[in-house]
Amino acid sequence: MTTSVTESANSGATRKSLRVLYADDMKELRQLMEIVLGRDGHVVDSVADGSLALERVSKDLRAYDVVITDHHMPTISGLELVAGLRALNYPGKIIVFSSELSMTVDEAYRSHRVDHILPKPIFPSDLRAIFASL
Repeated sequence: MTTSVTESANSGATRKSLRVLYADDMKELRQLMEIVLGRDGHVVDSVADGSLALERVSKDLRAYDVVITDHHMPTISGLELVAGLRALNYPGKIIVFSSELSMTVDEAYRSHRVDHILPKPIFPSDLRAIFASL
């Protein structure tokens, strides 16, 4: 039996499969995240805006280990989603992606105890490093 280099490299490392909810208004980015994180063994659900994400989480606070949100979205913004998650006492991790990072935006998210804020474009290697630490 032959084993590929990738299989050999991954066989020694035990990865925890995470349940992820990804909120972004761009369909292509949702599909990309589903592929990237799915290949790493994570289960990914995605929604087109923050209100849909908040609705999903409010049905079962433990359904997702991680919520990832874009900053700019219709209906409610990423910041409003994060505030809503914290008001529900969501116990999981929260990651924010934003193409508009400033001191003000960063401080607003940090005041809501966001676990990670990443500037767009997102590189899979950066996200993998964060997931490895969860």
